[in-house]
Amino acid sequence: MAKASTKASPKAAAKKAAVKKAPAKAKKAPAKKKPAAKTKAKSSTKAKTRARPKAIDTGRNALLAGLGVYGKAYDQVLEQFANLQEQVDEAQTRLTERRKQAEDLYKSLVKRGTTVEKEALKALADLELDSLADRSKLEAQMKKAKSRFNGLKTKLGKAA
Repeated sequence: MAKASTKASPKAAAKKAAVKKAPAKAKKAPAKKKPAAKTKAKSSTKAKTRARPKAIDTGRNALLAGLGVYGKAYDQVLEQFANLQEQVDEAQTRLTERRKQAEDLYKSLVKRGTTVEKEALKALADLELDSLADRSKLEAQMKKAKSRFNGLKTKLGKAA
């Protein structure tokens, strides 16, 4: 169209411009509404195009928030796992110490038992079991013990 108006004479272009202006003046009020409507349509289109990035950002932020929750939960699980590992290590250390104490105690008890066994064997050797097995010797020892008992009894009777 621009080429057609340049080929036409300048007078014809002026007439066309005048003709266009006259009807525009007559329809002044409706002409304002149409451009206003176009402006609203353009602004709503701009608003739609502006709302799309905002909606994308909102959706992306929601996704990132979900990932943040996952990351935080993962960090907490790792922290709890580290705490549990420390507790297991401490328990293992205490168990090792207690086992060593138990072994030491067992060794000392075995040593003490050996000593007691030796003392008991000495005491049994001093008892002269052969003489206890002989009834006549045993009866003689019993008569001797009874006479001593009676002697103590008479002493206590005189003292009272």
